[in-house]
Amino acid sequence: MTVKEYLGQAYLLDKRIKSDTMELEELRMMSQTISSPGFEEHYNASKNTDAPYIRTLEKMFDMESKIMTEMNLLLELKEQIREVIGQVDKPEQQMILRCRYIHNMSWPKIGEELCADTVTVQRWHNKAIAKIELPDDAINLKK
Repeated sequence: MTVKEYLGQAYLLDKRIKSDTMELEELRMMSQTISSPGFEEHYNASKNTDAPYIRTLEKMFDMESKIMTEMNLLLELKEQIREVIGQVDKPEQQMILRCRYIHNMSWPKIGEELCADTVTVQRWHNKAIAKIELPDDAINLKK
């Protein structure tokens, strides 16, 4: 895994958490709606006796557990990324890496923040990336 791939994992995990949160909200909305009654006769030997919203509530519980697990992993990953960024000796290069990989900022926004143009920010970024060595216990989400 390259340094950029490693650092970019936090962004992808954050996006996955946001997607899961949106899905959870949709499940929440579904659990609050009234389902229409079925008036036709059904003959089913193994009739489900649970209320119709129970399955949705179970899915919500599973999704909430998944989101909490992903959030804990994101916190661990960002802590490890902060330690890796600490290897860089120049503070402005550290700030670029923190803005990009911890705060998920775009290049123009980082340039605004540091009062530098985008090309300069990317040049500093590349120099900082070259100085980084990944830890032996680096978190790898692709496993």
